[in-house]
Amino acid sequence: MVTLGKIKVMSVFGTRPEAIKMAPVIKALEAAPEIESRVTVTAQHREMLDQVLDCFSIKVDYDLDIMDYNQSLAQVTVRVLERLTPVLQKERPHILLVHGDTATTAASALAAYYLKIPCGHVEAGLRTYDKYAPFPEEIMRKIADDISDLRFAPTLRAKENLLKEGFPEETIFVTGNTAVDALLMTVRDNHTFKDARLREVLSRSGPALDRASYACSSSDDEGGRGIKDILVEVHRRENFGAGMEEIGRALRWIAENREDVRLLVSVHPNPNVREPITRWLKDAPRVVMFEPLDYPDYVNLMARCYLVISDSGGVQEEAPSVRVPVVLCREKTERPEAVEAGVVVLVGTKFSAITSMVSRLLGGGPDYEAMRSGKNPFGDGLASRRIVDAILYRYNVSRVRPHEFGEEGDGGVRIH
Repeated sequence: MVTLGKIKVMSVFGTRPEAIKMAPVIKALEAAPEIESRVTVTAQHREMLDQVLDCFSIKVDYDLDIMDYNQSLAQVTVRVLERLTPVLQKERPHILLVHGDTATTAASALAAYYLKIPCGHVEAGLRTYDKYAPFPEEIMRKIADDISDLRFAPTLRAKENLLKEGFPEETIFVTGNTAVDALLMTVRDNHTFKDARLREVLSRSGPALDRASYACSSSDDEGGRGIKDILVEVHRRENFGAGMEEIGRALRWIAENREDVRLLVSVHPNPNVREPITRWLKDAPRVVMFEPLDYPDYVNLMARCYLVISDSGGVQEEAPSVRVPVVLCREKTERPEAVEAGVVVLVGTKFSAITSMVSRLLGGGPDYEAMRSGKNPFGDGLASRRIVDAILYRYNVSRVRPHEFGEEGDGGVRIH
């Protein structure tokens, strides 16, 4: 119990996805008069992380600057432990917040544990129960859950996973996913893209939301025919090698065989992704490849697309909120709620499975309409506030346990 002063909460994250999902949490912490917020970044990603910090105007108190080219998981883990420990020793926060399932997540939780500093895990309880899929995220997340004192589960399913593993119910708070909070803060019909090439490509596209047609008008060199834009974003470590080759081959086939499609491809900087994807697509028709966009451009681009091809975790939470179906190139997902809700289809990484599903959805009809009209089970835009309320409850500032996401309604929110 905190009897004097404010509750000092330190948030630690290191990658672009963590930063996006923690940004609304940090804003909610800053707005709470009972809380003193501190922010530490490990910079496990550098440029992509900095984009998000700038976008959300996040003030960083400590930058550990650990990134090195093509760094190994072991190197990330060691650097986080070595550089975060003295920061924690100096600040001694009442609680350290970590997010998700990265090497930063697990190592930061471990650093807090070594110093007997309480830890809270945002986005706790996601599971495939296969330690190599997703790799290494499944184990990173479990380490953080095991160490944490507060577990912020995004869905009732995630809470059930934690209860099944024996975690005390009083330590679990169902909040919804902060990815939805961030998206609702960012997607706008009148968004102006910073990326000049995208401004040109999308100059004749309709508004992001409530579009009557999902077929974007093409550029002049396509003769004015209707073009469906597909956003592509792949980067998963377990897909390095054979999986990435299969995905690249499938994308090439789609580009060459579907004249009604334009592929908008975000090329991840990791060489295990960049080399095969650029090799397969460098001279393919109707392909626009670009460096990872800043977050506002990315989610507003997603909102204007016909569908998404990805192996990302966060995309499964974001795309359904803007009514965009996801073809998920993974063998397993720790977010089964999206598959069960019918807003994501899990196809794996085989060429035939990817091309068959994409061709099926490009036909429109009931299959496509069912996916774009399904409910998003991941959030209502209030997850960050629930996390702050849970911290206040844990430290006896509030006597009322926060209401859980999913209890009061249908468990989802959509942008209409």
